[in-house]
Amino acid sequence: MLVEQIIKETLELQGFRIVSIEKTILGLTVQLDADRRFKPRCGVCENKAAYRDTRKMRCFRHVPLWGIPVTLQYAPRRVICSTCGGIHSEELPWATGKHHLTNAFACFLAYWARRLPWIEVARQFRCAWNTVASAVKFAVAYGLANRDISNIRNIGIDEISRKRGHTYVTNVYDLAGGRLLWSGDGRTP
Repeated sequence: MLVEQIIKETLELQGFRIVSIEKTILGLTVQLDADRRFKPRCGVCENKAAYRDTRKMRCFRHVPLWGIPVTLQYAPRRVICSTCGGIHSEELPWATGKHHLTNAFACFLAYWARRLPWIEVARQFRCAWNTVASAVKFAVAYGLANRDISNIRNIGIDEISRKRGHTYVTNVYDLAGGRLLWSGDGRTP
């Protein structure tokens, strides 16, 4: 089935398998299950761990296909981790933490939020404004964690008045690359 292949291409599904894809009035519902050939990974340290039990079914919104909303359904497993100790939920490669969005959908919303007002993105993709805000927050956190600042030679510091009175925002720029490195309230970086 073509839709199943597209889902496999847009998600990292090693250790998981697609059980079924159903068309409902709300869109496509993709039922996922664990692939028993692979051991689950700890959600904290990402090492292989022993299976303990299964939690209740969770739904994750995924990138719409041809304007059709896609929802993933999966019951995460809990594992006993010998590396970090304790009982944790398994690591899901398509989602981060307790978010109900796939990482791909969060990046998709953040991409559109750069081009349109956030409320319009929320209306267009049938989600709440807070969902768009959390997607942008996810994308910014990922970008900050993975940025390379090793080749910076010249920086520029700019203080901008944000409101009337003496309310300032300080921005630090990479002058050669033309990118924002840091931004914060006040006049002291």
